[in-house]
Amino acid sequence: MLTMKGVWVRRTAIRPVPPYAKVPTFALDAVRDSLADDDDEARDQLDEAFDRFEKSQPALAGRVAETLSKPLDETALALGYFLSLAVWLAFEQAHGEHLDEIHAQELVATEELLELDEELRRTDPAEPLDSDDVISMEQPHLLEFVHEHVDATLEAHSDEVDVDDVHAVYRVVLIEILALSYAVVRPSGYPVAKTELLA
Repeated sequence: MLTMKGVWVRRTAIRPVPPYAKVPTFALDAVRDSLADDDDEARDQLDEAFDRFEKSQPALAGRVAETLSKPLDETALALGYFLSLAVWLAFEQAHGEHLDEIHAQELVATEELLELDEELRRTDPAEPLDSDDVISMEQPHLLEFVHEHVDATLEAHSDEVDVDDVHAVYRVVLIEILALSYAVVRPSGYPVAKTELLA
């Protein structure tokens, strides 16, 4: 799905992410720094961050936990915990208190948008892009971060990792990214884009 100055020129079921909701590189750099250490203090900080995630976004945290509680191989499970927490921390870093709580029905609606978009692409042999390509256009820095870690995991554990399990983790992270993107509160006085009016 290509965009020109925020205008959609190819069909997609995925709603555009408003410019104010995009996660900038500085937020991801801060997350990289916070997750770089592997000591007791760093682990305590991660536990605290996961507690904040569960308290502020219980429906979303529950959806992530639902995927991660399935019988996944250890590598995919570790990747899932890392990416889901890193995505949450990036939004927390970028948007702080300006995130609405995502309710269960909103989460279901977001997942249905992704499923519909995937179905549109499966039924159109001329469609060159996948749904994650569309999401990458909406949240480029986040998807680059996610792809970086997924690719590194697959390369480092190519002989042992279950690719289907990694895909399940990747998909729930895509849902998390979209849901959090739509939950960012519009800044006071920020104009409503035409694409949002049509969404």
